[in-house]
Order: sequence, then C-alpha cells, then structure tokens
Amino acid sequence: MEIKDLSYNTGEWLRGTGKESDIVISSRIRLARNVTGFPFLSRANLRQRKEVEALLRETIAKSEITKELSYVNLTTATTVDKLLLVERHLISKEHAEGDGERGVAFGKTETISLMINEEDHLRIQVIRAGFELKNTWVVIDEIDNCLSEKLNFAFSSRFGYLTACPTNVGTGMRASVMLHLPALGMTKHIEKVFNAVGKLGLVVRGLYGEGTKVSGDLYQISNQFTLGKTESEILSIIESVIPRITSYERMARKALVLESKEQLEDRIWRSYGMLKTARMITSEEILQLLSQVRMGVNLGLINDIEMKTLNELFILTLPGHLQKLQGCELDSTQRNIIRASFVRKRLDNL
Repeated sequence: MEIKDLSYNTGEWLRGTGKESDIVISSRIRLARNVTGFPFLSRANLRQRKEVEALLRETIAKSEITKELSYVNLTTATTVDKLLLVERHLISKEHAEGDGERGVAFGKTETISLMINEEDHLRIQVIRAGFELKNTWVVIDEIDNCLSEKLNFAFSSRFGYLTACPTNVGTGMRASVMLHLPALGMTKHIEKVFNAVGKLGLVVRGLYGEGTKVSGDLYQISNQFTLGKTESEILSIIESVIPRITSYERMARKALVLESKEQLEDRIWRSYGMLKTARMITSEEILQLLSQVRMGVNLGLINDIEMKTLNELFILTLPGHLQKLQGCELDSTQRNIIRASFVRKRLDNL
C-alpha cells in the first residue's frame, strides 16, 4: 500500500461497528519499548538512531505480525505525507516532526502500526472500531511477544519496561477510548463526568491525544500512569468507566429530545443542510457539523447516511487528506473550498 491509497480508503477502526459504536469510535492501545544496547533517543546520536531504525525495520519485516505491511521512511517523506499519517493516527505529531532516521510500518487495515524512533525506539499500536479494549489487548500482546522473541527490550525487575519518559515506565502501556459526546457538552455536564474520571487516574484529551484541544465533541480517555499496576488492572479501570460515560451520554440525549426537541432537530438539520450546500467549510466547522449530524443519525432523525461515512468524513476532510487528494499544498482558503466540495459530492453519492 502507498500513502496516496490512504486518501481514498479508510481503516477498519472507522467502520462504525463494534460495541457501543453509537458513542465509542475506537479503542486503542500503545506499548513503548526500547532495545537494550542502545541509548534512549534523547541521548542517541545520528549513527545510533540509524542503527536502531535498521534493526527494527528488518526485524518487523521478518516477523509474521500481519500480512502486507507497508513501511514509510519519515526522514524522506513529504510534509503532506507526514501530516496525512498523523491525521490517520498511524504516527504521532512528535514522530512526524522528529529528527534522524525514523519510520512507521502499518497493515492494510490500519489496525496495526509500529512507530520506529518516535520518543522510544519502538511504539506498537493496535486500534479497533468500537469499545473493544480486550480484543485490542489480545492482538497487541501477541505482537509484543512475537517481537520479544527476536529483540531484547530494556526491562527492570523492579520498575518494569524502561522508557525515555518516566511517565511510561512500568507497563509502557497507554490504553485509550475515543468517544463522541455531543449531548453531555450541550447539557453542560461534561466537566462533571471528566472530574470523576480524573479521580480514577484517567486523563481526557482531544482527538489527537496529549496537547490537542477537543474538536467535534470527540474525546480520548486514557490511563495517566503506567507504573504500579498491571496491564489487566489498567484495562479494568477503563472498562469500568466507559459504560458509565456512554450511559450518561444516552441519558443526556434523551433529556434533549424531551425538553427541547424542536431546537435539537433544528440544530441537527441546519448542520446537515450546511454540509450538503456550503461552498466553504473550515476545519473546525466541519468537525462540529459532522458531530451534530452523527448525533442525528444515532437518534433516528437522519436515515440516509451510514455511520461509517460520517466517521470517515471526520478524517478525510482534514488538511493532509485534502492536499494529498489534490496532489499539492493548499492554503486555508483553497482547503475550505475543496473540503466543502468533497463533502457535497460524498453526500450526493448517497
């Protein structure tokens, strides 16, 4: 698979299926690993970074992790290509902007991603549609075991896996669930929910994780600490919290229907009308419009759009994807025009 193919197709995690898929977009787990015999990247020179990249790239290629793995060398990738990979959640923003030899291997379905020389030597990622943390863990644990047979990962009997950032020491695991919570935001109950989440050692972030703001009512809830708890214990905490949040969101949606049905329907249909007729739409605006329409579909108000289509539009209308489709870099005005045209055509084809 080539990067340009990502502009036309989307991964398994955007298909709109799985448990709690009306609210839960995806479940993701990342594992941070470092190879013994090499310094952490913050202390590695360019030669050492190159050696780590070559070792991990060759090891991954020989491992039977998944069929049809593609590899992108980020050192030589264009700015647009790196932005597209970030938007697709295949690499992080820090990985795209890093120095020295680095790359990413990912499967055709985009369920699996292996980032080489991000913050740590290796970041293993598995992402699935819906609320599927248990199945996600089974897959990533198998990958970790497979690579552990060929590589010696830095590990301490006292502290666990050793990582460049102290907050990842221990399991080296970050588990997260992406949620769509428009009703909790509209009813002003979102802060209460997240304050309760924080007391359990979890953290709430935006669409692209740490350091990103919330857009389109999309939130990521993940574990804040990796030391002192096992992988199973961390997953159990998240799994106990998510059903409560989805329950609160559904109750908030019912309350909106009962108490202000006309205003809610007007808001949803205005958003739908904007998507079908607007000639210019900004990045921020598209996320909010799609958020409202997605809630309308889940409430049964709009019946001619599949959840998969809406989930895909959240990603395909981002700047990197639009520029890749056009084959050139675009300024913000050009992107706003092309974004609106892309959405109109996509909805007309339905």
